[in-house]
Amino acid sequence: MDVGVIPISNFQLGLSVVLVLITGLISAALKLELLKPLIWGTVRTFVQLTLIGYALTLIFQVNNLALIIIIVTLMCLIASRTASQRTPNAGRGPLLLGFVSLWVSTFLVGSIVVVLVISPQPWYSARIVIPIFGMILGNSMNGIALSLDRLFSEVKSRILEIEALLSFGATPWEAVRDCVKEALRAGMTPTINSLMVVGLVSLPGMMTGQILGGADPQQAVRYQIVVMLMIAAAVAIGCLLLILMSYKRLFTKTDAISPAVFTADGNKR
Repeated sequence: MDVGVIPISNFQLGLSVVLVLITGLISAALKLELLKPLIWGTVRTFVQLTLIGYALTLIFQVNNLALIIIIVTLMCLIASRTASQRTPNAGRGPLLLGFVSLWVSTFLVGSIVVVLVISPQPWYSARIVIPIFGMILGNSMNGIALSLDRLFSEVKSRILEIEALLSFGATPWEAVRDCVKEALRAGMTPTINSLMVVGLVSLPGMMTGQILGGADPQQAVRYQIVVMLMIAAAVAIGCLLLILMSYKRLFTKTDAISPAVFTADGNKR
């Protein structure tokens, strides 16, 4: 059995563009108007991943803890900005709250996994920390976006019910508790679905990458189990933190429904 990474030449990498051409032809034939964004996305993928490849090589060589923290913090900022753009129902306010929830959940869960489970030497090895934290962020970003958007949409759809509860003396938390539950369920559902079908329907990227790189399948499976559980914990913590920090934005200082709830962009009209 051959063990090791099978190198991909520049020519072979170029051949992968054929896959995009096929997709583009389908889009053009069906007039989906996806050809331009597909081409632009492909160009960005090549450029961004090529640059990050060179950057990671340098970062791994330096392996400085302060630099790693700065990089992960920047990744959290980019992820929170992307997540806030995916929540049209939540308005413009969730950027800071999203950043805080992502930063806390990523560093908390990531540190536990790196220090206690994987235990590299040194414990802040950039080769381990950055990929692990990146996987956490990628999944947590989608989770918090779904949760926050669902929270605001649920409140909008139940506005009369919530106002009735408030008029009978309920606290803001009591009035939106069911909406919070639905929001958390929405954020966690994709992760739970992945846990249910992993290994049966899909072979996750990390596991597949390790196997293609020549790793023992049993070890690849162990890493993938850690990654799946890590992602589930990070998504749950991130969603919970964001929702708990965000639900008060639904109300004014007098515990009335905020006018921002009634507009998609979060601004009073």
